[in-house]
Amino acid sequence: MDQSERLHAALTEDGRFRLLVDAITDYAIYMLDADGRISSWNAGAQRLKGYSEQEVIGEHFSRFYTEEDRSDGLPARALRISAAEGKFEAEGWRVRKGGERFWAHVVIDPIFAPTGELLGYAKITRDVTELRAAQKALEETRERLLQSQKMEAIGQLTGGIAHDFN
Repeated sequence: MDQSERLHAALTEDGRFRLLVDAITDYAIYMLDADGRISSWNAGAQRLKGYSEQEVIGEHFSRFYTEEDRSDGLPARALRISAAEGKFEAEGWRVRKGGERFWAHVVIDPIFAPTGELLGYAKITRDVTELRAAQKALEETRERLLQSQKMEAIGQLTGGIAHDFN
C-alpha cells in the first residue's frame, strides 16, 4: 500500500483498522480462509516469516510448520481445535522462508458469520526464540546453583562428622 492509498484508506473505519494491523511489525497477523489458505498478510508477517504478500496469498498456512509437524497433522489439528474450542494457542518450531527455524507463540481464533458458519481464522504469531533461550539459561543457572548448594551442604555435613570423630 503506497502513501496515497494509506491516506485514502485512513478515511474509512476499515482503512484505519488495516493501517493499525499493517503498523504492527513484531507480530505476524494474518487471516486464513476456512480451509487454512492465507487470505491477508501484514507487514509483521512479512518481516517474521520472510514472504511477501504476493508469495503467500492463497497458499496453505502449513508451509510455516516443520516437516515433522506437518507429517503429524498439527496444522489441521490446530484449525479443528480452534473451531471447536474457540481458540488454539501453542508454542513450537516454525519455519521462515529461507528454512530457518524459530520458536513461535501462536494463537488461532476462529471467525464465524452471524449465522454460525465458519468463515476462517485470525492467526497471530510471535517469535519468542530469544525469550525461550533466556528462560533455558535461567533454568540452567538455577540448576547449577542448586547443585552448588547441595555440594556445600554435603561438605558441611562431612566436615561436621569428621570433627565429631576427632
